Amino acid sequence: MIRRLFLILALAAPLPAHAEALANQLFGAKDAPSQQNPMPIGSYAKGCAAGLVELPETGPTWQAMRLSRNRNFGQPVMIEFLKDLSVAATQVGWLGLYIGDISQPRGGPMTSGHASHQIGLDADIWWLRPRSLSLSGKERENISSIPVRSADQRSVTENWTRDRRALLKAAASDARVDRIFVAAAVKIEICKTATTKDKKWLQKIRPVAGHDTHFHVRLKCPKGAKLCETQKPTVSELSNGGNGCDDTLMWWVSEDYLNPKPSKKPKKTEDDAPRKKGSREYTMADLPGQCKDVLSSP
Repeated sequence: MIRRLFLILALAAPLPAHAEALANQLFGAKDAPSQQNPMPIGSYAKGCAAGLVELPETGPTWQAMRLSRNRNFGQPVMIEFLKDLSVAATQVGWLGLYIGDISQPRGGPMTSGHASHQIGLDADIWWLRPRSLSLSGKERENISSIPVRSADQRSVTENWTRDRRALLKAAASDARVDRIFVAAAVKIEICKTATTKDKKWLQKIRPVAGHDTHFHVRLKCPKGAKLCETQKPTVSELSNGGNGCDDTLMWWVSEDYLNPKPSKKPKKTEDDAPRKKGSREYTMADLPGQCKDVLSSP
């Protein structure tokens, strides 16, 4: 009931004249997966998803959060991964996991938030250690995760603990995982004690802006998923075959990145090349052709 009410309110809001052509409005209006065989279509940030599976709102070792968003759907491989990782969480002393956004019922661009999470192979996992796995729907809307990165983005907070490192390692060590996005300060902290044995999993830990209250897991395209676009460059290429604990990592906490100086370049005019579209500006024509079938499927 909660998610349906939120969806009705969102769709009832006034929309610009061209909104019916925006892919995020079309996919955001779907409240159930397509009745098709599972298939991630396109890329993580420009695609859709056929035959997704719903992660149950509550399980023995997990709870899906922010149910009003209706984003607890993923490819079968993702749902199985999350269940497996939630069990692994109990081995580091947690009750399980609080799981944030995965994908909309049919994937596709979202009406708010993420640019990716479009093909059912991305999921956000909260850094908040669960104290209860019997939260009500209302409680899941109001509770928040905790930051493991300082406000100035340069270091971790006291919330960064050994159990969280162990959970991250368990996730990255899974063969299904392509890469995991974390705040740069988290990877820098892990690198301080990294050994040569850590290369294989640590290579998958990628710094990115934000991500202070959760880590973002991205799975590889499943075997046989011919419509799924593998992300390039690979984590090995990004790390030059190493673990990524090199000088390039420090750029993420540098003054040039965090507090860039105003550009002296002249502002672009209307005659310049058009800017790149954002995910919430995509129309169906911008997505793979198969996404029309996903959208129209029962």
